[in-house]
Amino acid sequence: MAVPPSVTVVVPVLDDAEHLRACLAAVAGQTRPADEVVVVDNGSTDDSVRVALDAGARVVHEPLRGIASAASAGYDAATGDVVARIDADTIVPDDWLERALPWFDDPLVTAVTGPGAFRDLGPIASAFWRTMYMRAYFVTMTAALGRPPLYGSNALFRRSAWRAVRHRVHRTDPRVHDDVDLSLQFDPRWRTVLDRTLVVTVSGSPVQDPRGLLRRTLKAEHTFTVSGLRAVPPGRLLRRFRYETRPVPTGPVPADPGTSGPDAAPRDAPAHESVSA
Repeated sequence: MAVPPSVTVVVPVLDDAEHLRACLAAVAGQTRPADEVVVVDNGSTDDSVRVALDAGARVVHEPLRGIASAASAGYDAATGDVVARIDADTIVPDDWLERALPWFDDPLVTAVTGPGAFRDLGPIASAFWRTMYMRAYFVTMTAALGRPPLYGSNALFRRSAWRAVRHRVHRTDPRVHDDVDLSLQFDPRWRTVLDRTLVVTVSGSPVQDPRGLLRRTLKAEHTFTVSGLRAVPPGRLLRRFRYETRPVPTGPVPADPGTSGPDAAPRDAPAHESVSA
């Protein structure tokens, strides 16, 4: 019998203590418990760190502001076979991990993602944004990528996949859309499963901010621009359909981004400060 994969839940946070409290309570109530919870503090001035420690999470401090740098720090710090990424305002159902992890019994599955349902918007607004935001994201990005994109509030992927691409992500660019960036860096031949039944709830506040929606759109466009040939849809589709799906490769871990030579630090030893309860 195959050994079940271990899983690390990664939660980036910046001044969002109350959402984080509810988020971590939902993670603690999983029918299949997480093996590790890593909260990445991106410079919070509220009680986010204390909330994380009180919940038994390991806290990693990332001083460089930005969701891309914070999420990357969490992935670097993870020790599980599978990294489960959610946001501080995500509430996962109690069987989230129990239902998501069996997908990884298939060695050709690299990642699993699902949609989010917006809270506190009312039935009409919720239905509108489910179509105009959530469904539109998956439809347009699937067309561009040749496979489903990751949705950062509800995504699980093999840590070996992160190890294979972490030297390519634009973690220091605050204009990058980190979900789109990681999706682009994954090999088109790696299989990402979109499980539409794997639904989490997220705060409805972001879709009520027109400027925030515009920023997300501009970030996605910028991410495609800085990704160069990796973002060219015809090339991605050709590679995806010309060659068979393949598992994530294993092997030596690339050096830190921006370093080279024999003294480059291995990525298995992240320099971020960690704090445990």
